[in-house]
Amino acid sequence: MLSAFWCHLLPAIKLYLLGLKVLLLQLLNGPLRLPVMPRQDGNVAIVTGGGRGIGYEVARHLVRLGAHVIIGGRDEQEGLAAVRRICEHYKEAKVEFKKLDLASLQSVRQFAQSFRERDLPLNILVNNAGVMLVPEGRTEDGFEQHFGVNYLGHFLLTWLLLDTLKDSGKSGHVSRVVNVSSSAHCIGQIRLNDLNSRQSYSSHAAYCQSKLAQVLFSFHLHQEMQSGGFQVSSCAVDPGMVDTALYRHLWTPLHLAQSVIARLLFRTPEEGATTVLSAALLPALEGDCGGGYWANGCREMTTPLTFDPQLQVSLWEISLQLLNLH
Repeated sequence: MLSAFWCHLLPAIKLYLLGLKVLLLQLLNGPLRLPVMPRQDGNVAIVTGGGRGIGYEVARHLVRLGAHVIIGGRDEQEGLAAVRRICEHYKEAKVEFKKLDLASLQSVRQFAQSFRERDLPLNILVNNAGVMLVPEGRTEDGFEQHFGVNYLGHFLLTWLLLDTLKDSGKSGHVSRVVNVSSSAHCIGQIRLNDLNSRQSYSSHAAYCQSKLAQVLFSFHLHQEMQSGGFQVSSCAVDPGMVDTALYRHLWTPLHLAQSVIARLLFRTPEEGATTVLSAALLPALEGDCGGGYWANGCREMTTPLTFDPQLQVSLWEISLQLLNLH
């Protein structure tokens, strides 16, 4: 009984202490400002979860720079409303919404197939959508929700679009995959024999595991692309503590306190999008300069575990097996 209690309480304590540390650091760093970015005319970008929050701001800025943006999301009404808002701001906007439910592998496959059939290039893929601290539950395909939505759904989407990303990248203008992770990855643990948290469930531990999985996948993908000579880069990004709906599953008293603190101290979604956009667009991040882990608007070092080649490969291979990819 005591062991089970600690399995639930300890990850929560670690995550909230980490959140406090991250908040203090970003307050010390001050507000983030987006540097001048190059025009993206003729480029095509996909942003998952682009109907609100950070994803919406990423999509809006990409449209402002001339990119053709496809917002992928589960909520059609929210996605179409986002498209209307963007079009009101930019009359010549190239932006559209397509249904994408990352909790359904069939939906991911349909989205990718529909995109490939249009024979468009794909210059930027922003894997932004995610869930946090949701109650224990399974995706349509039986995966734990954090692992299934935050990680596996995006893994499959990236895999299915990888040939298009390779074909679209060229020297001086590499295609980019940006995985929106979190500082929570640094306290995450990958349990290769229990990725679906069946032995014991903690929403806090499951969330941290999914974010660590994203970073491991991002690093390994970048290495694979570089070693294969493909003009594709992959990086992981931490947008920081941002005032979005991501925290809605917090325990009610904590959520009430968080909502007040967030309005006063958290980054706005536009500020949260700054590091994501920098990783996706900065001209300096070409070739060997690409990849890595980004936070607070710049590249940062992360934990040794994320560089473990055996863990990267093991997670990659297990993911391929789980998704029946060959």
